[in-house]
Amino acid sequence: MLIGFATGDDSGVYRLSPDLALVQTVDVLTPIVDDPRTFGQIAAANALSDLYVLGARPRTALNILTLPEGEGFREIGRQILLGGHDKLAEAGAALLGGHTLEDPELKYGVCVTGTIHPGRMLTHAGGRPGDSLVLTKPLGTGVLSTAIKGGVASPEHAAAAAASMATLNAAASRVAVGLGAHACTDVTGFGLFGHLLELLRASGVAAVIEAAKVPLLPGALDYCAMGMLPGGSVRLKDAYGCRVDVEGPLSGVLVDLLFDAQTSGGLLVATLRGAELVERLHSEGVTAAAVIGQLVAQPSGRVKVV
Repeated sequence: MLIGFATGDDSGVYRLSPDLALVQTVDVLTPIVDDPRTFGQIAAANALSDLYVLGARPRTALNILTLPEGEGFREIGRQILLGGHDKLAEAGAALLGGHTLEDPELKYGVCVTGTIHPGRMLTHAGGRPGDSLVLTKPLGTGVLSTAIKGGVASPEHAAAAAASMATLNAAASRVAVGLGAHACTDVTGFGLFGHLLELLRASGVAAVIEAAKVPLLPGALDYCAMGMLPGGSVRLKDAYGCRVDVEGPLSGVLVDLLFDAQTSGGLLVATLRGAELVERLHSEGVTAAAVIGQLVAQPSGRVKVV
Protein backbone atom coordinates (compact mmCIF):
# COMPACT_ATOMS: atom_id res chain seq x y z
CA MET A 1 0.00 0.00 0.00
CA LEU A 2 1.52 3.30 -1.11
CA ILE A 3 -1.30 5.62 -0.02
CA GLY A 4 -3.90 4.83 2.61
CA PHE A 5 -5.48 6.90 5.37
CA ALA A 6 -2.39 8.60 6.78
CA THR A 7 -2.10 11.68 4.53
CA GLY A 8 -5.79 12.27 3.79
CA ASP A 9 -5.23 11.81 0.06
CA ASP A 10 -8.24 11.47 -2.19
CA SER A 11 -7.64 7.86 -3.32
CA GLY A 12 -5.92 4.75 -2.09
CA VAL A 13 -2.94 3.43 -4.06
CA TYR A 14 -1.64 -0.15 -4.15
CA ARG A 15 1.56 -1.04 -6.04
CA LEU A 16 1.27 -4.04 -8.36
CA SER A 17 4.78 -3.84 -9.83
CA PRO A 18 7.70 -1.38 -9.86
CA ASP A 19 6.08 0.66 -12.65
CA LEU A 20 2.36 0.08 -12.09
CA ALA A 21 0.01 0.95 -9.22
CA LEU A 22 -3.73 0.56 -8.74
CA VAL A 23 -5.71 3.67 -7.67
CA GLN A 24 -9.14 3.24 -6.09
CA THR A 25 -11.83 5.50 -4.65
CA VAL A 26 -15.58 5.62 -4.07
CA ASP A 27 -18.06 8.47 -3.66
CA VAL A 28 -21.86 8.56 -3.24
CA LEU A 29 -24.18 11.60 -3.42
CA THR A 30 -27.80 12.49 -2.80
CA PRO A 31 -29.45 14.56 -5.58
CA ILE A 32 -28.32 18.18 -5.83
CA VAL A 33 -30.04 19.13 -9.11
CA ASP A 34 -33.53 18.37 -10.41
CA ASP A 35 -32.63 16.60 -13.68
CA PRO A 36 -31.70 12.94 -12.98
CA ARG A 37 -29.34 12.52 -15.93
CA THR A 38 -27.45 15.67 -14.96
CA PHE A 39 -27.26 14.38 -11.39
CA GLY A 40 -25.74 11.15 -12.66
CA GLN A 41 -23.15 13.09 -14.64
CA ILE A 42 -22.22 15.17 -11.60
CA ALA A 43 -21.92 12.17 -9.28
CA ALA A 44 -19.67 10.31 -11.70
CA ALA A 45 -17.51 13.38 -12.35
CA ASN A 46 -17.22 13.87 -8.60
CA ALA A 47 -15.95 10.31 -8.08
CA LEU A 48 -13.55 10.44 -11.03
CA SER A 49 -12.03 13.63 -9.65
CA ASP A 50 -10.28 11.64 -6.92
CA LEU A 51 -8.28 9.81 -9.60
CA TYR A 52 -7.43 13.00 -11.47
CA VAL A 53 -5.99 14.51 -8.29
CA LEU A 54 -3.21 11.92 -8.35
CA GLY A 55 -2.75 12.11 -12.11
CA ALA A 56 -4.15 8.60 -12.56
CA ARG A 57 -5.84 7.24 -15.68
CA PRO A 58 -9.40 5.94 -15.08
CA ARG A 59 -9.83 2.30 -16.10
CA THR A 60 -12.98 0.71 -14.63
CA ALA A 61 -16.07 1.64 -12.62
CA LEU A 62 -18.88 0.08 -10.59
CA ASN A 63 -22.21 1.84 -9.99
CA ILE A 64 -23.89 2.19 -6.59
CA LEU A 65 -27.58 3.17 -6.73
CA THR A 66 -30.28 3.25 -4.07
CA LEU A 67 -33.91 3.88 -5.08
CA PRO A 68 -37.06 4.43 -3.03
CA GLU A 69 -39.87 1.91 -3.46
CA GLY A 70 -42.22 2.47 -6.40
CA GLU A 71 -42.35 2.04 -10.16
CA GLY A 72 -41.98 5.80 -10.67
CA PHE A 73 -38.37 5.68 -9.57
CA ARG A 74 -37.31 3.11 -12.17
CA GLU A 75 -37.11 5.65 -15.00
CA ILE A 76 -35.40 8.14 -12.69
CA GLY A 77 -32.82 5.48 -11.85
CA ARG A 78 -32.32 4.69 -15.53
CA GLN A 79 -31.66 8.34 -16.33
CA ILE A 80 -29.21 8.64 -13.43
CA LEU A 81 -27.27 5.60 -14.67
CA LEU A 82 -27.23 7.00 -18.21
CA GLY A 83 -25.79 10.25 -16.87
CA GLY A 84 -23.10 8.38 -14.96
CA HIS A 85 -22.25 6.41 -18.08
CA ASP A 86 -21.93 9.67 -20.05
CA LYS A 87 -19.03 10.76 -17.86
CA LEU A 88 -17.43 7.34 -17.46
CA ALA A 89 -17.33 7.01 -21.25
CA GLU A 90 -15.90 10.51 -21.58
CA ALA A 91 -13.19 9.55 -19.08
CA GLY A 92 -12.42 6.31 -20.93
CA ALA A 93 -13.45 4.10 -17.99
CA ALA A 94 -15.16 0.75 -18.64
CA LEU A 95 -18.37 0.27 -16.64
CA LEU A 96 -18.24 -3.29 -15.26
CA GLY A 97 -21.55 -3.37 -13.37
CA GLY A 98 -22.64 -2.33 -9.91
CA HIS A 99 -25.25 -2.78 -7.21
CA THR A 100 -28.77 -1.42 -6.74
CA LEU A 101 -30.84 -1.60 -3.57
CA GLU A 102 -34.04 -0.21 -2.14
CA ASP A 103 -33.69 2.72 0.25
CA PRO A 104 -35.99 5.54 1.36
CA GLU A 105 -33.46 8.09 0.11
CA LEU A 106 -32.23 8.14 -3.48
CA LYS A 107 -28.43 8.00 -3.74
CA TYR A 108 -25.98 7.40 -6.55
CA GLY A 109 -22.23 7.02 -6.66
CA VAL A 110 -19.39 5.25 -8.39
CA CYS A 111 -16.43 3.16 -7.28
CA VAL A 112 -13.69 3.93 -9.78
CA THR A 113 -10.34 2.28 -10.39
CA GLY A 114 -7.37 3.74 -12.25
CA THR A 115 -3.70 3.12 -12.86
CA ILE A 116 -0.59 5.22 -12.41
CA HIS A 117 3.20 4.92 -12.32
CA PRO A 118 4.19 4.86 -8.62
CA GLY A 119 6.87 7.46 -9.22
CA ARG A 120 4.58 9.99 -10.92
CA MET A 121 1.83 10.56 -8.37
CA LEU A 122 0.59 13.98 -7.28
CA THR A 123 -0.11 13.68 -3.55
CA HIS A 124 -0.89 16.08 -0.72
CA ALA A 125 2.64 15.82 0.62
CA GLY A 126 4.69 17.52 -2.14
CA GLY A 127 3.88 21.20 -1.56
CA ARG A 128 6.85 23.56 -1.03
CA PRO A 129 7.21 27.15 0.20
CA GLY A 130 7.07 29.44 -2.83
CA ASP A 131 4.59 27.29 -4.76
CA SER A 132 1.64 29.08 -6.30
CA LEU A 133 -1.82 27.70 -5.56
CA VAL A 134 -3.99 27.32 -8.67
CA LEU A 135 -7.73 26.62 -8.42
CA THR A 136 -9.28 25.22 -11.60
CA LYS A 137 -13.05 25.63 -10.99
CA PRO A 138 -15.10 28.39 -9.33
CA LEU A 139 -16.47 28.01 -5.80
CA GLY A 140 -20.11 28.19 -4.81
CA THR A 141 -21.71 24.84 -5.67
CA GLY A 142 -22.91 24.33 -2.09
CA VAL A 143 -24.65 27.70 -2.02
CA LEU A 144 -26.06 27.24 -5.53
CA SER A 145 -27.34 23.74 -4.73
CA THR A 146 -29.12 25.13 -1.67
CA ALA A 147 -30.59 27.94 -3.76
CA ILE A 148 -31.76 25.40 -6.35
CA LYS A 149 -33.44 23.27 -3.68
CA GLY A 150 -35.03 26.42 -2.25
CA GLY A 151 -36.42 27.42 -5.63
CA VAL A 152 -34.66 30.80 -5.65
CA ALA A 153 -31.80 30.15 -8.11
CA SER A 154 -32.27 31.63 -11.56
CA PRO A 155 -32.23 29.13 -14.46
CA GLU A 156 -28.99 30.70 -15.76
CA HIS A 157 -27.21 30.39 -12.43
CA ALA A 158 -28.48 26.84 -11.87
CA ALA A 159 -27.30 25.82 -15.35
CA ALA A 160 -23.84 27.34 -14.77
CA ALA A 161 -23.45 25.47 -11.49
CA ALA A 162 -24.57 22.17 -13.02
CA ALA A 163 -22.22 22.58 -15.98
CA SER A 164 -19.29 23.26 -13.66
CA MET A 165 -20.03 20.23 -11.48
CA ALA A 166 -20.47 17.93 -14.49
CA THR A 167 -17.14 18.95 -16.03
CA LEU A 168 -14.35 16.41 -15.64
CA ASN A 169 -11.02 17.47 -14.13
CA ALA A 170 -9.22 15.41 -16.77
CA ALA A 171 -7.66 18.33 -18.67
CA ALA A 172 -6.65 20.12 -15.47
CA SER A 173 -4.96 16.94 -14.20
CA ARG A 174 -3.14 16.26 -17.45
CA VAL A 175 -1.76 19.79 -17.75
CA ALA A 176 -0.75 19.97 -14.07
CA VAL A 177 1.15 16.68 -14.29
CA GLY A 178 2.77 17.74 -17.55
CA LEU A 179 4.09 20.95 -16.00
CA GLY A 180 5.57 19.15 -13.00
CA ALA A 181 3.17 20.24 -10.26
CA HIS A 182 4.32 19.42 -6.72
CA ALA A 183 1.02 18.62 -4.95
CA CYS A 184 -2.70 18.48 -5.63
CA THR A 185 -6.09 18.00 -4.03
CA ASP A 186 -9.64 18.47 -5.24
CA VAL A 187 -12.09 20.88 -3.62
CA THR A 188 -15.16 18.86 -2.70
CA GLY A 189 -16.99 18.07 0.55
CA PHE A 190 -14.56 19.77 2.93
CA GLY A 191 -14.51 23.02 0.95
CA LEU A 192 -11.51 25.06 -0.14
CA PHE A 193 -10.08 25.43 3.35
CA GLY A 194 -10.69 21.89 4.51
CA HIS A 195 -8.88 20.35 1.56
CA LEU A 196 -6.15 22.99 1.60
CA LEU A 197 -5.49 22.31 5.28
CA GLU A 198 -5.04 18.60 4.49
CA LEU A 199 -2.42 19.53 1.90
CA LEU A 200 -0.69 21.89 4.35
CA ARG A 201 -0.58 19.22 7.06
CA ALA A 202 0.86 16.59 4.74
CA SER A 203 3.40 19.01 3.21
CA GLY A 204 4.39 20.75 6.47
CA VAL A 205 3.75 24.26 5.10
CA ALA A 206 1.32 27.20 5.41
CA ALA A 207 -0.68 29.17 2.86
CA VAL A 208 -1.71 32.72 2.01
CA ILE A 209 -4.97 33.06 0.04
CA GLU A 210 -5.91 36.25 -1.82
CA ALA A 211 -9.69 36.27 -1.46
CA ALA A 212 -10.36 38.60 -4.39
CA LYS A 213 -8.62 36.20 -6.78
CA VAL A 214 -10.76 33.16 -5.92
CA PRO A 215 -13.14 32.43 -8.85
CA LEU A 216 -16.83 32.24 -7.89
CA LEU A 217 -19.89 30.89 -9.67
CA PRO A 218 -22.33 33.49 -11.01
CA GLY A 219 -24.78 34.47 -8.29
CA ALA A 220 -22.90 32.72 -5.50
CA LEU A 221 -22.24 35.88 -3.49
CA ASP A 222 -25.85 37.04 -3.78
CA TYR A 223 -27.32 33.69 -2.71
CA CYS A 224 -24.85 33.43 0.16
CA ALA A 225 -25.92 36.91 1.32
CA MET A 226 -29.53 35.65 1.22
CA GLY A 227 -28.62 32.93 3.74
CA MET A 228 -28.29 30.06 1.27
CA LEU A 229 -25.09 28.74 2.91
CA PRO A 230 -25.81 25.03 3.56
CA GLY A 231 -25.54 23.54 7.01
CA GLY A 232 -22.50 21.50 5.99
CA SER A 233 -20.62 24.67 5.08
CA VAL A 234 -21.46 26.23 8.44
CA ARG A 235 -20.08 23.14 10.17
CA LEU A 236 -16.89 23.38 8.09
CA LYS A 237 -16.40 26.96 9.25
CA ASP A 238 -16.86 25.84 12.84
CA ALA A 239 -14.39 22.99 12.35
CA TYR A 240 -11.64 24.76 10.40
CA GLY A 241 -12.03 28.42 11.33
CA CYS A 242 -9.56 28.06 14.20
CA ARG A 243 -6.77 27.46 11.65
CA VAL A 244 -7.76 30.26 9.25
CA ASP A 245 -6.66 33.85 9.96
CA VAL A 246 -8.62 36.53 8.10
CA GLU A 247 -6.81 39.85 7.68
CA GLY A 248 -8.12 43.12 6.25
CA PRO A 249 -11.63 44.44 5.53
CA LEU A 250 -13.02 41.33 3.84
CA SER A 251 -16.72 40.74 3.31
CA GLY A 252 -18.12 38.17 5.72
CA VAL A 253 -20.18 36.75 2.86
CA LEU A 254 -17.04 36.18 0.79
CA VAL A 255 -15.29 34.50 3.72
CA ASP A 256 -18.32 32.23 4.20
CA LEU A 257 -18.08 31.21 0.53
CA LEU A 258 -14.46 30.19 1.02
CA PHE A 259 -15.73 27.64 3.56
CA ASP A 260 -18.54 26.45 1.26
CA ALA A 261 -18.73 22.66 0.90
CA GLN A 262 -18.36 21.80 -2.79
CA THR A 263 -19.60 19.00 -5.01
CA SER A 264 -17.38 18.01 -7.95
CA GLY A 265 -15.23 21.10 -7.53
CA GLY A 266 -11.95 21.85 -9.22
CA LEU A 267 -8.38 20.83 -8.51
CA LEU A 268 -6.19 22.85 -6.16
CA VAL A 269 -2.65 22.57 -7.49
CA ALA A 270 0.64 23.59 -5.83
CA THR A 271 3.24 24.47 -8.46
CA LEU A 272 6.20 26.77 -9.07
CA ARG A 273 4.79 27.48 -12.55
CA GLY A 274 1.46 28.98 -11.53
CA ALA A 275 1.11 31.62 -14.25
CA GLU A 276 2.16 29.15 -16.95
CA LEU A 277 -0.27 26.55 -15.62
CA VAL A 278 -3.17 29.03 -15.72
CA GLU A 279 -2.27 30.10 -19.25
CA ARG A 280 -2.14 26.48 -20.43
CA LEU A 281 -5.41 25.63 -18.67
CA HIS A 282 -7.17 28.57 -20.30
CA SER A 283 -5.98 27.36 -23.71
CA GLU A 284 -7.41 23.91 -22.87
CA GLY A 285 -10.83 25.37 -22.05
CA VAL A 286 -10.43 25.44 -18.24
CA THR A 287 -11.33 29.12 -18.29
CA ALA A 288 -12.00 29.65 -14.57
CA ALA A 289 -8.48 28.59 -13.50
CA ALA A 290 -6.68 31.21 -11.42
CA VAL A 291 -3.72 31.65 -9.08
CA ILE A 292 -5.39 32.27 -5.70
CA GLY A 293 -2.39 32.34 -3.35
CA GLN A 294 0.85 30.65 -2.45
CA LEU A 295 2.48 28.29 0.00
CA VAL A 296 4.78 29.70 2.67
CA ALA A 297 6.95 28.08 5.32
CA GLN A 298 5.27 29.28 8.52
CA PRO A 299 3.14 28.97 10.57
CA SER A 300 2.84 25.39 9.43
CA GLY A 301 -0.70 24.08 8.99
CA ARG A 302 -2.40 27.50 8.96
CA VAL A 303 -4.07 29.63 6.29
CA LYS A 304 -3.94 33.44 6.12
CA VAL A 305 -6.65 35.13 4.03
CA VAL A 306 -5.90 38.62 2.74
